[in-house]
Amino acid sequence: MTTASPTSVDSPSIPSGPVPSEPDPGGGVMSGRFRALTLGIVSVVLVIAFEATAVNTAMPTAARQLNGLGLYAFAFSGYFTTTLFALVVSGQWCDRRGPLQPLFTGIAVFGAGLVVAGTAPGMWVFVAGRAIQGLGGGLVIVALYVVVGRAYPERLRPAVFAAFSSAWVLPSIVGPLVSGAVTQHLGWRWVFLAVPVLILLPLAVMGPALARSEREHPVLKGAGFDRRRTLLAAMAAVGAGLLQYAGQRRDLVGLVPGIAGAALLAPAVLGLLPKRTLRAGRGLPTVILLRGLAAGAFLGAEAFVPLMMTTQRGLSPTLSGLTLTSGGLTWALGSWLQGRPGAERYREAMIRGGFVLTAVAIAAAALVLVPAVPAWMASVAWGVGGIGMGLTVASVSVLMMKLSAPEDAGANSAALQMSDALGNVLLTGLAGVLFAALGGGSLAAAHEGAGADGSPGAFAVILLVMAAVAALGALLAGRVRARA
Repeated sequence: MTTASPTSVDSPSIPSGPVPSEPDPGGGVMSGRFRALTLGIVSVVLVIAFEATAVNTAMPTAARQLNGLGLYAFAFSGYFTTTLFALVVSGQWCDRRGPLQPLFTGIAVFGAGLVVAGTAPGMWVFVAGRAIQGLGGGLVIVALYVVVGRAYPERLRPAVFAAFSSAWVLPSIVGPLVSGAVTQHLGWRWVFLAVPVLILLPLAVMGPALARSEREHPVLKGAGFDRRRTLLAAMAAVGAGLLQYAGQRRDLVGLVPGIAGAALLAPAVLGLLPKRTLRAGRGLPTVILLRGLAAGAFLGAEAFVPLMMTTQRGLSPTLSGLTLTSGGLTWALGSWLQGRPGAERYREAMIRGGFVLTAVAIAAAALVLVPAVPAWMASVAWGVGGIGMGLTVASVSVLMMKLSAPEDAGANSAALQMSDALGNVLLTGLAGVLFAALGGGSLAAAHEGAGADGSPGAFAVILLVMAAVAALGALLAGRVRARA
């Protein structure tokens, strides 16, 4: 469940934040003034959620049939690599033209990526389709955050973020069942080719509401794109891709793209994130950093859970996908809890507690590799992790808005999403390197069932490393308070 945005706090080329001079009209997110807009943006999240749950279920089968288990992590990290570039482009596009154009363009590109992946003759084309999806997803998520920041008063934003999480409930239940059944009886390709039809729903629902919102909140800037920021975004995407490729090679030849990737990625990250983010500076920098740690740890582990369940416990695609259902349901619960009246005073504690729950859940999922432990324990563990992620991600988003001056809200929203995408790229890429280095790639020759060339150790190491990253987030949670 990822939500992904770009940029430095100091840059003028970022989406505009909320308009503080307008009076709060009162009512909730489903009141007359906000109902159509809320339904529209939630419908977009609904489609993205269904795609994510369906793809997670179908991915192990797709990778095996395309003889590409060695590139399994690329199918996930490739999505977030191109998202890095799209985030910055979308931020500037929203700033200069409003969120309507990038949002609808992103939805169209997202659908095109699904078609490419669904018709892929080999694994590299499949990864390319996922990369195209990432471009569309990056355009969409920044536009959604800009809409929330500009159209909703501060008191309603926690409820809107909770609605985002709630939109994952139905897909978390239905997605694995439908995707598993389609994968088993019709083939994994139809999972990708059927989802674009659902894109018609948000196009129909949110068009008029967004057009009205843009008229009410006219864009004040009209300058061209900031070439420097666009170049930094391209450097980040290319650098991340080169690092992932180098990690998969694991030989002397891989040193060349590895060094080049690091040389491109390091200055790009420093230029796109707020100062002191990588040093966990108190206040906003730590808030931005924690988003990347949370998303990268949980989703980096989640990418390998269905594959673990099919190869190590012999589950069908449907049952392996259902392992993640509990996480989607409880994520919405955690997000709802953080939005309750009076929860604001416990914001720091909820972030720390969320990270602790996430770390425990990821580590507990590794116990399923022990044959004596029932397979359903993975679903229980993921349910615990979902609560932790709901508390953490929504609380971090709310705290970011609270710590942002109106003129910086767009930039900080963008930086939050950039951190999210970077966390996913780097930690999922690390998981892929560990998987290949510890014998996971040998699963390419294996059929469904348990045990293949020491691969249980590969899954165990991935999960324990991601649990350690989540534990680090818990240790840093106390730094979200700025010094007096």
